[in-house]
Amino acid sequence: MIQSGPSPVPETAHHQPHQAAHDGGTGCIDVLAPPPGTDPEDCLYVALHLQGEASLRRDGASTALEPGDLLIGTTPYPTGLLSEPGFHMARFRVPCFYLGVRHGDVRRTGGLLARGDQGIGSLASQVLRTLASELRSRNARPGHHLARSVSDIVAILVTELLERVDPDHPTAAAGILARIRDHIEDNLADPDLSPESIARSQHISVRYLHKLFQPDGTTVGQWVRGRRLDACRRELERPSRRQTSVSAVAHRWGFVSHSHFSRAFRETYGVSPREWQAYAAHADARQQAS
Repeated sequence: MIQSGPSPVPETAHHQPHQAAHDGGTGCIDVLAPPPGTDPEDCLYVALHLQGEASLRRDGASTALEPGDLLIGTTPYPTGLLSEPGFHMARFRVPCFYLGVRHGDVRRTGGLLARGDQGIGSLASQVLRTLASELRSRNARPGHHLARSVSDIVAILVTELLERVDPDHPTAAAGILARIRDHIEDNLADPDLSPESIARSQHISVRYLHKLFQPDGTTVGQWVRGRRLDACRRELERPSRRQTSVSAVAHRWGFVSHSHFSRAFRETYGVSPREWQAYAAHADARQQAS
């Protein structure tokens, strides 16, 4: 776990892919643009160590970094980063909207470190290195589907790191919660999915089920609705579903009332389901034309 520490120390050298793929002020590669209705500042920054010597200084302790390591935080410059001449790092920016994590959760940790030779960190490191290299050669932004795949891998990594440093969940409770979430994912399309049915499937009380979700500041009902909305959002943006009605997509993912679904979608994402579908179609058309 990386603890909060001194103010950011910018690297002495910057890895600079073509400006077309960047946010003009920070030199970051925008993996995906924030969707309409979201705060442009609600993003996470992923810094990939490419070469040279660097270390991370936090709370009086220094951690040596190796090429391939990833630093994830809420600011463009990793807090406490110290580097030597010849150091190079690629920076990426991803809206929290696509990661399924809260900006504040990462901010409270002071930043996250993923080793580039271990587990999901290894996969994320390789994919981001390949993406940066491809953008330099093509002088373009990543294609929408490639960008979504990259953000999905980053989402898995960030979620894993947050669960690893979260002190609020004892191991046993975390295991039960993981099984509950897996059960929810497997049954999202069931309109009868409810706290009662979920608790029954895990042989626990409804009261204990609600208690497991409390540390995350949510309820089991809100979690189910959020996962259903995310599934609908993803399906509505797929080209193969462009001719599918919004009502059909909502029904497929367990929403009984179309009006309730549309209202919940707008409240969550700031746009209606039809507007989101149109936005995704426009993004694909723009990508194909470039």
